[in-house]
Amino acid sequence: MTRLLCVDVRNAHTTFGVFSDDALLDSWQVSTDVRRTSDEWELLLRGFVPAAGSDAALDGICVSSTVPTVLHELRAMLTNSYGDLPTVVVGPGVKSGLPVLMDNPREVGTDRVANAVAAFDLVGGPCIVVDFETATTFDVVDASGRYVGGAIAPGVETSVAALRERAAQLRQVQTERPRSVIAKNTIEALQSGAVFGFAGQVDGLVTRIVDELDAEAADVEVIATGNVNLPVMSECSVFTRHEPALTLTGLRLIFERNLS
Repeated sequence: MTRLLCVDVRNAHTTFGVFSDDALLDSWQVSTDVRRTSDEWELLLRGFVPAAGSDAALDGICVSSTVPTVLHELRAMLTNSYGDLPTVVVGPGVKSGLPVLMDNPREVGTDRVANAVAAFDLVGGPCIVVDFETATTFDVVDASGRYVGGAIAPGVETSVAALRERAAQLRQVQTERPRSVIAKNTIEALQSGAVFGFAGQVDGLVTRIVDELDAEAADVEVIATGNVNLPVMSECSVFTRHEPALTLTGLRLIFERNLS
């Protein structure tokens, strides 16, 4: 039995997940703070995984980070505290098992690569992953298991927050489904734009992606991940699966492919 810790660092939050072989035992989420030192990251880790201070508790660690400052501190933590453990930091030169057909493959976020790896392992291709985070990302894998590109749009919460900052008379509201698309007050008007507007964006982009793939819509799996509790997701018509732990699963697969 192999116990693996996977760490997925995003701009807004960081997710820890512990696998026993291919089963996710548990996961935790903290805010991503660029001021956090390597010692503080270690304290957080030991708090979530009580026995993680000993090599006997974990058999390996896999890390993906889209925040360079945090990655620097995590590397220091891994070197100082877990130097005896097999460790994979996802980045250029790390085997993913998935050809990346981009103008510059190094530009593709490691979280997006992990999502694509997990999606193809789970459902095969062609498939599309829509990840609701600070940005909403669309990642596309063709029938041959190649990462062929995608799209990036502003995230739902990011856009709503930016609108509040720029429009003095607009209130701070929760991103919840309003009573109807045609709103009767300002709060519900904001909610309508956020929920139904972004759902339309997702459905529209996915439809265009499927057209460019030259595939039948029924043959393309569309997976939602990230902040899948957003009301936006339930208003989309294109999703075939919801996989909240998709990125962590991708990190597990990448770890296995680099230590086999």
